[in-house]
Amino acid sequence: MKILILGGTAEARELANRLVELGHAVTSSLAGRTQNPTLPTGAVRLGGFGGASGLADYLGSEGIERLVDATHPYAGIMSANAVAAAAASGVPLVRYMRPSWDQPEGADWTHVTTATEAAAALPAGARVLLTTGHTGLAEFVGRSDCCLLVRLIEAPAMAMPPHARLLQDRPPYDLAAETALLEREKITHLVTKNSGGRQTMAKLEAAQQMDVKVIMIARPAYGPALEVSSVEAAITALALNG
Repeated sequence: MKILILGGTAEARELANRLVELGHAVTSSLAGRTQNPTLPTGAVRLGGFGGASGLADYLGSEGIERLVDATHPYAGIMSANAVAAAAASGVPLVRYMRPSWDQPEGADWTHVTTATEAAAALPAGARVLLTTGHTGLAEFVGRSDCCLLVRLIEAPAMAMPPHARLLQDRPPYDLAAETALLEREKITHLVTKNSGGRQTMAKLEAAQQMDVKVIMIARPAYGPALEVSSVEAAITALALNG
């Protein structure tokens, strides 16, 4: 069966590897923003499709029989395009999404819906570990009354102002290292997105241990789709066991 997987996540790679093992013809589509990405087995496609209509055209022209949205939980536009393209093409869609994080008892989280709200929620004088990626970065950098440590995999196009410092690093992160980072930098606030998963969860555990306040940006709305949270559930949802 010909399957297109959208996404460069660890979940997408795991699923692609498993489906190739099962004998399916898998193409993984990556946005192409990350340098030297870890690639799955099977074919790989880099770059966008030209919106929902372009994705629908690709599904038809390539004879794709199943579509999997395994993009990052905050790739809202791509997920919405997947829903529209599946509806237009008639190709069955499964969304493989890692579960979101739940606020532990006793943890100090402030829940917001946008980067603008998150930036506004920071008090003057806050020392912030910012782990929200490139989107909305300007909103936080505009808070010149705060001290920002901006952790990113890829360096941003914009230069960091005096009150912000770039930390280039990539997951996974462990609890000991995250705790040491918060302590060394005297972090008072962690701003993050509810990405879910184990690779970056240690920062939340460290924040709770160190009494660091968390500002959590909620996930976007994706549109209706059959959603699963494991490889086995995805294979079953795709009706590929037979």
